[in-house]
Amino acid sequence: MENKTLYIFVDESGNMDFSPNGTKYFTLTALSIIRPFVINESLLNLKYNLWEKGIEFEYFHAAEDTYTTRKEVFEIVSRSSSKMVIDSIIVEKCKIHPFLHDNAKFYKKIFEILLNYILARYRGQFSQVVIVTDQIPIKKKRKDIEKAIKLYINRWSLETKIPYKIFHYASKSDINLQLVDYFNWAIYRKWNKGDIQNYDIIEEMVASEFEVFKSGITKYY
Repeated sequence: MENKTLYIFVDESGNMDFSPNGTKYFTLTALSIIRPFVINESLLNLKYNLWEKGIEFEYFHAAEDTYTTRKEVFEIVSRSSSKMVIDSIIVEKCKIHPFLHDNAKFYKKIFEILLNYILARYRGQFSQVVIVTDQIPIKKKRKDIEKAIKLYINRWSLETKIPYKIFHYASKSDINLQLVDYFNWAIYRKWNKGDIQNYDIIEEMVASEFEVFKSGITKYY
């Protein structure tokens, strides 16, 4: 097999507060790409164009960027949609069994579902996997996420004999982490606010959008 690397960039929205005070939804979204990264140069050029217009920002971040910046990012995305694939897990938190309110158990479950979808779809197309998540500031949560990924990917790697690497970097360090932030933001707004303006742009890129625990409990504990 030709030496090809499958990259999986992951972002989340919503919080881990399972009380009525927490967010209604939690989303875990992945952007998967096999190199080359054809969109990166266009986004870097956009960044420099915006700087030259006097728009100050360090990196693309959907929730903080201006409407104009978001519009231009999504326009670039729409022209490169065939090169990228999005998968998302949607969790309506009030339907989760209390057993999964524990961070480690929760992340283990949803990462297993997400990665299983992606790796099965790309079977036979890559020789190694690189998984990159946004850097988590809370040490305990970061360990829970890393453990959750490893529990699944270790078993998968032993079965397939395909190596993997896992990295946790600040989204400002990589254009693709900024892209998955944009995609996750659009999906989260669709579910949380019914806003599909930007979701409509990326919809054809969404390979799976799975509402896990859809038939679960409907009250808080």
